[in-house]
Amino acid sequence: MYIGSMGRIKPLGGTFRARDGTPTLARVDTAIFRHHYFTHCLACTFCHDQCCEDGVDVDFEHVRAIERHATDLEAYTGVPRSEWFTDDVDHDPDYPGGGARRTATRDGGCIFLTPGGRGCRLHAFCLERGIDYHELKSPVDCLFPLTWFDDVLCAADEVEDGELICTGTGPTLYRGIRHEVLYYFGDACVAALDRIETEVIAAIDPHQAPTPKARGPSRLTRSAP
Repeated sequence: MYIGSMGRIKPLGGTFRARDGTPTLARVDTAIFRHHYFTHCLACTFCHDQCCEDGVDVDFEHVRAIERHATDLEAYTGVPRSEWFTDDVDHDPDYPGGGARRTATRDGGCIFLTPGGRGCRLHAFCLERGIDYHELKSPVDCLFPLTWFDDVLCAADEVEDGELICTGTGPTLYRGIRHEVLYYFGDACVAALDRIETEVIAAIDPHQAPTPKARGPSRLTRSAP
């Protein structure tokens, strides 16, 4: 069970299942409405892709999706498919497909990080070919710096531990990644989160409560993180 800080965890007033069936959200850690981060990854000039240093967990469903494009991805990245993932396997029912594998790292970054440049080559591959990037990129990746634990939507460990160096400026974690929460969990979930966000911010400063948006930016035109 997610512990967090007592008093920070609020019920969503319902249970919301992700479009792939897992995970399921029923609560939120309100810290996601208070923490801020730079958000615009490719405009960042100071992080040097720090959040990609250790690779990322890719659930079994997305591993299979990546493998379906293996021939084209090998040509695009110049990296053979045998080097894409570590041997570690994490069996967890909260991941689509019941578990995840970790992307391998090379030269201090994820195997899919653009060498000598910026951004994710999986994302760029999708944009160049007109593929919805959600088809190949895992929810763990797309929702960062948010994540989930049990049924709680919460900040990633890197935020809570102070390891994410772009925190402290820009939109809140929730506002920065709200469009991805909308994609995975739908309008009703986001409406519940917007309501709690308004309550949390109003308790701090009534003049700063945000006006909820109906939709976030198009997922097909978003720059590759």
